[in-house]
Amino acid sequence: MPSAGALSAPLLLGVVLAYFALLLGVAWWTGRRSDNASFFVGNKSSHWLLVAFGMIGTSLSGVTFISVPGMVAGNQFAYLQIIAGQLIGYALVAFVLLPLYYRFNVSSIYTLLALRLGASAHRTGASFFILSRTLGATARLYLVVRVLQDMVLERMGLPFWLSAAVVLLMILLYTMEGGVKTIVWTDTLQTAGMLGGLLICVGLLLHALGLDLWQGWQALDAAGMTRVVVHDPASASFWGKQLLAGAAIAVAMTGLDQEMMQKNISVRRLADAQKNMMLMACITAVVVALFLFLGGLLSLFAQQHGVAAQGDRLFPTVVLQYLPAWVQLVFLLALISALFPSADGAITALTSSTCLDLLGLMKRDDLDEAAKARIRRRVHLGYAGVFLLLTLAFRWLDDPSMVNLILKLAGYTYGPLLGLFAFAILVRREPRGGALPWVALAAPALCWLIERSQDWLFGAYRFGLELLLLNAGLTFIGLWLASRPRTALA
Repeated sequence: MPSAGALSAPLLLGVVLAYFALLLGVAWWTGRRSDNASFFVGNKSSHWLLVAFGMIGTSLSGVTFISVPGMVAGNQFAYLQIIAGQLIGYALVAFVLLPLYYRFNVSSIYTLLALRLGASAHRTGASFFILSRTLGATARLYLVVRVLQDMVLERMGLPFWLSAAVVLLMILLYTMEGGVKTIVWTDTLQTAGMLGGLLICVGLLLHALGLDLWQGWQALDAAGMTRVVVHDPASASFWGKQLLAGAAIAVAMTGLDQEMMQKNISVRRLADAQKNMMLMACITAVVVALFLFLGGLLSLFAQQHGVAAQGDRLFPTVVLQYLPAWVQLVFLLALISALFPSADGAITALTSSTCLDLLGLMKRDDLDEAAKARIRRRVHLGYAGVFLLLTLAFRWLDDPSMVNLILKLAGYTYGPLLGLFAFAILVRREPRGGALPWVALAAPALCWLIERSQDWLFGAYRFGLELLLLNAGLTFIGLWLASRPRTALA
């Protein structure tokens, strides 16, 4: 039966502001005496254990918090196939890519493309990262701001655009100066908040259903919600496709992503960065499994109480309308703890990539540190404006499952990055003339045409997340055809 009612909007807003004040305090403490090196790579002094724990929140984000539990009713536990593949991908990042980044002592990982394939590859790789991270981060930001709007801000009469602007202003205030040095600490705090909220919500739902942990699992199994492996090769969720796609997603969206690697390469020693990566991978797999378990409990609760909400709206609806009012505080704190790590790190990484890769800011001998800092701040503010516009665009689109949309976008935007890095690392060839950017643009366009024509080309076969691999493969083949043997490695 429905709960007694919602907590007052001013009380919920007060909790949000108190949480934000805590983040500002951490930012002030960590951002003292910060410079450009602090912003970009944390002065190469971050502790690997803090980075590992904080990266869990960044890799999961508010989309995992809302969308993954909402997927269980339709897809059961099949998402674990992707997670199994990601463990393979994280191992490749730790033991193939990280040694290269440390060997060349890069501040931006796309410098590796410049060393192997030239300046055009450097700019192209950075541009695809900027596009990828901007779209993915704003989709995540929209989802969480929408829930905040429904829970708190709409009841106070604030329009959605103003709510999004206020959230972005909060993020700007604590990331403007400290950058990576600050985010390593704030992400650790926020990951703890998200995981604490997850555990409390699982425990409360078990109590509401009158079950213990083992009985909860048995109830999900009896309801047919625990299926993991999909055996139909034509299905978009076939285990082989999901395993390969999971590995590719981990390599592309973590190992080739400046936001994620910016934190890793802020650790002083390679061995510590590798420990960080593998620890993060293992804990993330456990946390996602717990989110799926939570999703199953939510589905059972919805069946018993006649809850009509589905997908991304299931979890917020159950919390707001059916659970004790105090749970709204837990949910809200966990939600904003999931929001900020994905948004603050994205804006910081996009600022870093633009300044380092496209503007060559740290190589400018004609600018002193103060002038470089002014340019960096302007870029930072500019990305906040872009984030606001795209968040409003996602509000207009309002996709029912943002996690699927984000993974689909990643297939098109991270695919060329994966192909570029594979070509740079594995092949002793160099592109001819100005062909490289055109190949990187043509691959996703051709991939889109193939996907649109899959009925005619493949019959019952349906593309899933393996679109990322197809995109990378087309990029690799195109670069091979448009290249010549390289005389010497960088």
